Amino acid sequence: MVDVIKRLLLQIDNSPKRVSCIERIERSFSYRTEMMRVILIIAIVLFSFCDAFHMSSSSSVVRTSNMYMISHRMGFNRLSRPADQRKALLRSLTTEVIRHGRIRTTVVKAKALRKHVDHMITLAKKGTLHHRRQALAYIYDKDLVASLFEAAPERYADRQGGYCRVIREELPRRGDSAQMAIIELV
Repeated sequence: MVDVIKRLLLQIDNSPKRVSCIERIERSFSYRTEMMRVILIIAIVLFSFCDAFHMSSSSSVVRTSNMYMISHRMGFNRLSRPADQRKALLRSLTTEVIRHGRIRTTVVKAKALRKHVDHMITLAKKGTLHHRRQALAYIYDKDLVASLFEAAPERYADRQGGYCRVIREELPRRGDSAQMAIIELV
């Protein structure tokens, strides 16, 4: 039984390191019963499987699997507002950036706004009826959506993302000394 398991283990991974590990363990436990040797070999096989699937704690292991981890606690900035107020603020700021091309706001709001402006321009580049209705549901002005869907495909045809930039201003806002920024379309 032990020889069968040992052959199976060596077929899985026949590296010299693994072979010497097996021989060392067999020598140190040679006085044990056959059952202990079987349990020990099974533990080594399980360790090999863990090592084969890169489940070890070694930092030098290169991960080659296609498994992706869920990114827990990777949230977003809540802007010190409840959800309904935050969504309304981002919708109105997105509408104004698309209407005027650039607006002045705080750095934190500008960074949160970038994602939404880029998404609206991506919808406009795709240009289907479904994407137009999604943009109409988000942007407050219907005429603005129509002009965005006309202008965006040729304006941003060669660009794959990053349709707006955030430029920090040196002087903070008077009153609360908040860091200000200009967000503008590229």
